[in-house]
Amino acid sequence: MASKKWRGNAKIMESTTKAEPPLTEVNNNSTKENGQNSAEETNANTNANTSSAKATTLSGLRSGKRSIPSPITSAHAHTAADNRAMRRIIAEDPEWSLATVPLLTEMCVSHIVNNFAEYPKLDELLPKYKAKVLEKIAVDLPLKVVAHLVTDEGYWKRCCKAGWKVCDVSKYGNSWKRMYFERHLEHMIEHFVPESTDTAELMETLPLASPYVRQLNIIQLLPPVKEEVIRVKDDVSDAGSEAGSDWDGPQMDHFEFSPVIERLPHLEKFQVTYGVRDCGMNFEWNLFQFTQRDCLMLSKCIKNCTTLTSFQLHRSKVDDDKVRVLISHILDHPTLKELDLSHNLFSDPGARGIGKFLNGHSQLVRLNLSNNKIKAAGAAAIGHALKRNTTLKELNLGLNRLGDEGGQSLCKALLENATLEHLILASNEMSEPTAAAMAQVAIHNSTLRKVNLSCNTLGQDGGKQLQEGMEENSTIIELDLRLTEVGQESEYCINQILKTNKERYREQMLAEQVNLDR
Repeated sequence: MASKKWRGNAKIMESTTKAEPPLTEVNNNSTKENGQNSAEETNANTNANTSSAKATTLSGLRSGKRSIPSPITSAHAHTAADNRAMRRIIAEDPEWSLATVPLLTEMCVSHIVNNFAEYPKLDELLPKYKAKVLEKIAVDLPLKVVAHLVTDEGYWKRCCKAGWKVCDVSKYGNSWKRMYFERHLEHMIEHFVPESTDTAELMETLPLASPYVRQLNIIQLLPPVKEEVIRVKDDVSDAGSEAGSDWDGPQMDHFEFSPVIERLPHLEKFQVTYGVRDCGMNFEWNLFQFTQRDCLMLSKCIKNCTTLTSFQLHRSKVDDDKVRVLISHILDHPTLKELDLSHNLFSDPGARGIGKFLNGHSQLVRLNLSNNKIKAAGAAAIGHALKRNTTLKELNLGLNRLGDEGGQSLCKALLENATLEHLILASNEMSEPTAAAMAQVAIHNSTLRKVNLSCNTLGQDGGKQLQEGMEENSTIIELDLRLTEVGQESEYCINQILKTNKERYREQMLAEQVNLDR
């Protein structure tokens, strides 16, 4: 039985050997194209070689010596040992890859990243795996998941870069996370439509953003969408048609800041403009209407925000009545240091209200009232307040209508004021009398550092008087006299004095720094 089994295996091996293709067929596949005759000749030669190899093997066995097998026959007997045959097998499998199985840690990181929204895991990871997760998680994850969990600045930088083309992180204390939450909240407010937009999303975002928001810069506010009032032409009188503005549509109240401001305990700077950007062909005056109710609600917000240090309300058509309402609410504000009401419409009555605010009822350091309609009476009220004020260091009254009377009132106040360092009176229709008064300020005031009198027709006589005053001054380091017609000689002499004062001021600052270091 054993001999029969051996004979059967031998037959199987022999048939397998005969079934294997010759080596020359593997290496020279191109010869198949030369015809069937060449293939038959090749097979005949191969069989001859095989027979000679078998004969050599038998003779070696008979002689008792160990023979070396032919590389050709051994390759046919062991196909897996032939690298060329192996390459052929691999090439025939399109899904075969040399890539190894990923590490278990990498698979775990990928799983955490793919399921981070449902199962956020970060603090439990080792630092090296935590860094990998932060590099791969998406930037559009829900804020409720990542707001308090992710503190890595790299992730928030990716979020900012994905949301906005221009990202100046230096304006946000070099914090990408703060930048993202502030700009995200600003975007929600600027595109909020009263009586139409749902407040749920905003209310959900506020608790998440409140720890990181330090300032808000609102560049537009959308009015509510209301139906137009149908007017009957017969009811419109000739006087009403001439007025025009009375029929521009109903007044519209804007976004109410009270629910937002009271939920931002760290808010320090607040800028807002009541208007619409890029309205295009949909322009209407109502889009830029700052109503009485808007003013009242905003004033209450500023009053209740005891952490606010800077408030700017510009380009919002703020008139005298609205300035009075605002000032009445922020009197004796404990932390407000900067107030900007530039590019509005108030005149002397509003300026008198601001003068009252400066007269012992504020902690203001900077006040910007440029580009309004303030005249001599308003300047006199502000000048009267400056005589007693001990905190204000910067005052901007440029682009108003003070005239020489208003300029002289302010100069008289500066003879008694000992805190103001920077004064801007550009484009105020001033002439030689104001220059003469300012020359006296240069002689007697020792705290003023920068003065801007540009775009006022002071004349050559005014320039000479300013030169005489500056010759006795050692503290003013900047005096802007562009477009004042003071004459080249006076302007040159004044500039030489300013250079000397700058050098003296620089040495003084260096000496103070040395004393502080000691």
